[in-house]
Amino acid sequence: MRVLVRAMIPTTAGNKMVKDPNFLKSIEDYTKKFNCEASYFTEVNGNRTMVFVLDLPSQDMIPAVAEPLFQGFDANVEIHPAMNLNDLKKAISSMQG
Repeated sequence: MRVLVRAMIPTTAGNKMVKDPNFLKSIEDYTKKFNCEASYFTEVNGNRTMVFVLDLPSQDMIPAVAEPLFQGFDANVEIHPAMNLNDLKKAISSMQG
């Protein structure tokens, strides 16, 4: 199942994070480990925020996906199911019979 993983990092933790010389490698390692389709970096409600799009093979993978963000970045983590356009077309088609 495709999911959006949104990790919002409080300001104090974010300030430490960007000064860490291993920060970019940690992000790169995370995206490789979970084979992320995409990763975005933005601001949400005044917090540094990372958004990853990835395939979650099963729900028991949620802790493996979330824990590195909790522990490594002191992030508030949300995981949301998501569809691409092809998924949406398939869903609409099955609803219409």
